[in-house]
Amino acid sequence: MDTFIIRGNRVLSGGAPKPAALHIKDGKISDVTGPAQVPPGAHIVEAGDLLVTPGIVDTHVHINEPGRTEWEGFKSATEAAAAGGITTVVDMPLNCIPATTSRRAAELKRQSLADQLHVNVAFWGGVVPGNSAELAELAKFGVPGCKCFLCPSGVDEFPNVLKNDLEIALPIMRDHGLTLLVHAELPGPLDRAEAEVTSEKADPRAYKTYLRSRPRQAEDDAIAMIIELSRKYKAPVHIVHLSSASAIPMIARAQQEGVPITAETCLHYLTFTAEEIGDGQTYYKCAPPIREKSNQDLLWQGLSQGSVGMVVSDHSPCTPQLKKPEQGDFLGAWGGIAGLQLGLSGLWTQASARGHSLEQMFQWNAVATSKLAGLTGRKGMLAAGHDADVVIWDDRASFTVEAPWIRHRHKITPYAGRTLQGVVHQTFVGGSLAYDTSSGLTARPVGRFVEVHR
Repeated sequence: MDTFIIRGNRVLSGGAPKPAALHIKDGKISDVTGPAQVPPGAHIVEAGDLLVTPGIVDTHVHINEPGRTEWEGFKSATEAAAAGGITTVVDMPLNCIPATTSRRAAELKRQSLADQLHVNVAFWGGVVPGNSAELAELAKFGVPGCKCFLCPSGVDEFPNVLKNDLEIALPIMRDHGLTLLVHAELPGPLDRAEAEVTSEKADPRAYKTYLRSRPRQAEDDAIAMIIELSRKYKAPVHIVHLSSASAIPMIARAQQEGVPITAETCLHYLTFTAEEIGDGQTYYKCAPPIREKSNQDLLWQGLSQGSVGMVVSDHSPCTPQLKKPEQGDFLGAWGGIAGLQLGLSGLWTQASARGHSLEQMFQWNAVATSKLAGLTGRKGMLAAGHDADVVIWDDRASFTVEAPWIRHRHKITPYAGRTLQGVVHQTFVGGSLAYDTSSGLTARPVGRFVEVHR
């Protein structure tokens, strides 16, 4: 269908949902009109009272191909995304091999996409010690920004940077329109905390042991340093997976000063709390960690007030054995949570329970994330000129997360057994049907690679 109309009584296109018709031509929304303003003989997809919304733009996903495709790959990840109403993902520069820290590595990763994408995919580049000469080339390739770690990343091919490395990288990134994404935990507080739990021989099966090993101070001190660098170089920076709510006031103050800093948090920080994690339940392990309920409430407050501007999945899967399920060892297990497919239903479940509107939720997971990825005007909204990335879903229906429903390569996730609100009926990517609840995924993948040039 090159030209058709999606019509519904509850279309999210500027303001609250309202009756409207989306006119779609050649993969884009050509017009948004009243529901009666359709040409005679037009092919119409009738949504009725189901919601019609933009597709989610998830800017924090680890797909791990090439190199660690047994953890996840572009086929399984984008299948999961399409089934969950996510129409664009931005892949992180690790844990693929080689890491995406050079144009050559980016080109190699792009080659692995062929005939696999059920949704659109863009790449982040990476900042590691000694690759400053590659940053301009990554910008030319088409990444919107580059990510760094301030502490060890967990994989040897993506070493962490020091402040001096960022003093070199930030002016280059600023001048080439790249945003610096930061895993903000400093090694000093982490090393001290880990030494303490080791010396005490604290129980590695107890979640509180792992939580003690990743203190808030590691995040807070790292964010203070990044604010200082962003202010100094007038360079845009973005804090990924914010876990420590005690850093929010300093982020808010920096934003009020005009420092170009943004921050995201993750669905798992907004869903789970430290108090509910039992001994040996290593599928909850991630870094930074899931913290206490009081901290979670403050993360929601940061979202409400706008200093935390977006919600992402940080989908970071691995093979089941790396989670050490038999030992239940939090200190030795791989850290990362699989949740890509749940970006719509999982967030709507939590947001609606706290009184947030659909418009607010899509600001967090579509509008703001599109802006971060340099996709404003292309993704994240149902408006004329935008790509026809559209989801038709039932916000009033619920379902239970069970293994057969999960399309990630591996089924281990802390969301298993949870009842969530919001069922996807159809997902369109660039005007083409990618997923239908009755027939499943389309046989022909319809996603594309998305270059970003600021």
